[in-house]
Amino acid sequence: RYIGISNETPWATMRYLALAEKCNLPRMVSIQNPYSLLNRTFEVGLAEISIREKISMLAYSPLAFGLLSGKYFNGSPVENARLTLFPELPRYNGDLSRSVARKYVDLAHKNNLSPSQMALAYVNSRSFITSSIIGATSMDQLKEDIDSININLPEELIKQIENIHQQNPNPAP
Repeated sequence: RYIGISNETPWATMRYLALAEKCNLPRMVSIQNPYSLLNRTFEVGLAEISIREKISMLAYSPLAFGLLSGKYFNGSPVENARLTLFPELPRYNGDLSRSVARKYVDLAHKNNLSPSQMALAYVNSRSFITSSIIGATSMDQLKEDIDSININLPEELIKQIENIHQQNPNPAP
């Protein structure tokens, strides 16, 4: 049997590891936390733990409920989309989240990339990511998401992504 944890902090992750060792229990092999261009809090503490303790990071919401796809910026509500169905969820519905997401979407377009593929390619390029959990409501979205694995972002584009992050760190924690 294998154990994974979700939505954990660095302290709790290390505590679980210590208890597993002390009590001769299986140690966790994966951690599932949010990770996207809008929420990079995993980088603070947990990324190092993931690498050093060999705990696979399964990033969920790498497109921030679809906000990083750009589909919410066309002016009309997107039918059956997560942010339309769950407007009360503050993480991705806030003004700051939307403003920063818009910067990433514009950056992708400026570089002739699909916003979804740029966002996913960035997540997949991080050394501590084992897998990202994608969501799609159509075959076209699924194909676009899967194809992102073949995209290598140029260093200059990564610098521009990091610049946006430095100006607006973690707008959707």
